[in-house]
Amino acid sequence: MDATWYFDFISPFSYLQLGKLAALRDRLAITPVPILFGAVLTHHGQLGPAEIRGKREFTYRFSHWQAERDGIVLRFPPAHPFNPIAALRLAIAAGATWPAITAIFEHIWQHGRAGDNALALADVARSLGIDDVAAAIAREDVKAKLRTNTDAALAAGVFGVPTLQVGSELFWGNDATPMLQDWLDDPQRFSAEEYRRISTLPAAIERKR
Repeated sequence: MDATWYFDFISPFSYLQLGKLAALRDRLAITPVPILFGAVLTHHGQLGPAEIRGKREFTYRFSHWQAERDGIVLRFPPAHPFNPIAALRLAIAAGATWPAITAIFEHIWQHGRAGDNALALADVARSLGIDDVAAAIAREDVKAKLRTNTDAALAAGVFGVPTLQVGSELFWGNDATPMLQDWLDDPQRFSAEEYRRISTLPAAIERKR
């Protein structure tokens, strides 16, 4: 069964889910797709969790707690949120392979290093066989691929990262991993009457914008 994993290096939850995908890849042929989370937020008219006071602090604590609970080494980069475009383009320039994506995630989230410019990514880029990071991430085909990836995610209905898409089903967030595993065990799991009812609930109020 084919699946797509939409992610952004800005997301600690994408990093936390990364290690869990190895087990899922025994059951799914997962294609990793780097996208620009900021563009997704803009499309949906939303602020990111790190842009809301209180939610920002809780999100950082929650991600760190999840890492501790799961035995994952997580160290935040020097500043967050940061501009992830350089890291996303580097992943694409390196072929968007699992080893390349893992190396960039570990650079930022395991070793706590910056990932927002060519100089900051120079070491991990060299480990991927890319000596001139600036040139690699400035290529027009690389830029176009990131835009195409993000457009594809929006067309699929993605509203956050990480998101695993399996067919028409979307599973958003690291903490939705067990939900996906339940669905794989029983593809009719979420077709029960109450799931169908709540998916079409009418809205009783709508905030003015």
